Amino acid sequence: MMRSLFSAVSGLKAHQTKMDVIGNNIANVNTVAYKSQSVTFGDVYYQTTQVATGPNEASGKGGTNAKQIGLGSTVGAISVDPTAQGASERTDNTWDLMISGDKFFVVSNAGNTYFTRAGDFTTDLDGAIVTQSGANVMGWKADADGNIIKDRVQALYATSPEYTYTAPAATTGVTITGNVDSRETGDIAYTVNFYDSLGNEYQATLNLTYDSKDAAAGTTSYNVVGGSVTMNGQPTELSVSCDSQVVFNTNTGASMVGNAGLALTFTDNSADGSGNIANIGTNNGNTSTINLDASGLTMYAAASNINATMGINGTGAGKAVGKMTSVGVNESGQIVASYSNGDTKKIGQIAVASFTNPSGLEKVGDNLYAATLNSGSFDGIGEDISESSGKITSGYLEMSNVDLADQFTNMITTQRGYQANSRIITVSDTMLEELINLKR
Repeated sequence: MMRSLFSAVSGLKAHQTKMDVIGNNIANVNTVAYKSQSVTFGDVYYQTTQVATGPNEASGKGGTNAKQIGLGSTVGAISVDPTAQGASERTDNTWDLMISGDKFFVVSNAGNTYFTRAGDFTTDLDGAIVTQSGANVMGWKADADGNIIKDRVQALYATSPEYTYTAPAATTGVTITGNVDSRETGDIAYTVNFYDSLGNEYQATLNLTYDSKDAAAGTTSYNVVGGSVTMNGQPTELSVSCDSQVVFNTNTGASMVGNAGLALTFTDNSADGSGNIANIGTNNGNTSTINLDASGLTMYAAASNINATMGINGTGAGKAVGKMTSVGVNESGQIVASYSNGDTKKIGQIAVASFTNPSGLEKVGDNLYAATLNSGSFDGIGEDISESSGKITSGYLEMSNVDLADQFTNMITTQRGYQANSRIITVSDTMLEELINLKR
């Protein structure tokens, strides 16, 4: 009689545990990347009142089965699949990241390494990428050339002094295009912009001046006459000149081949050498030169219009100092910074981890998991998600995979199971009461 009481108590405890799990699932229905847990029951120890016997040919008796009385139920397992993909939620926040696939972000909190599917990251005062609870997001840093060094993972930074600027580059070539009016015999002014090696911006004013026609050669020549040179909008004591002429075919107006190989020469006329001539173009001691390609000019009977662009055939344009303007994360988890001078630079890459048995990970709160003896270990280096079928998507979050319909159904069955076990206690108590009343 007493066995049914204790069996029912074990059933109450098991169903209470299941209700606790259901309650936790529903409480986390809107938790980022939360993974629903499930409970399975198992039966427990049996009291054997008669063991099984086999057939006896000598006596002619057949075999009998064992007689066993079960002593209740217990929680067999509380299971979770941390890699079960939840639906995606668009946020348009750069640091909201969603993993597609069976990988985990690697984070470090107070020297301990944890793993998470929740990518609702942010940055702290130092520019470190962190979770909402302050754990550092781990990965690999890039070298000075933007190459990712896949060594042991370390904390990643979106902004820091070493990433704030990119180096400038001196302009080594300038291209001028447009048209020179064949009817014009006066000066045609235009400007040429360029950078020095420190990122200072210069503007040189030049004039294209008609020189002569060579009837025998069928060419028309123009002199390139230098004017003023400014640096960052301020006057300088630099002068500019060009020893070669711009020559056109008199009959067709086309530019002659030699126009592609011109050069501008800059001279520092200051007494103290304050013109920083060594920083401009290609330095030749007291002067510096910048190549000039005028092969794109024409000489037609149309209004003069000369434009100058930095660089020749896509090279040598130079650039100003680049200041970081934005940071983003691509599908490979690479952190890419954009700069005001058009530069882009890889400054790091988010590493991910995978486990032989992800269900063996231990939940430690704050959307974090810890490795256990049954999950497999983390090698300290991590994996590149682009080398698998997964990807990282910026501006999206993985939502909880809790199915409310499933949870409410489980709640009903759990409630009924709990009620049924309580009835066993009630009926057993009534039977005990009847037994006690026999002595009256």
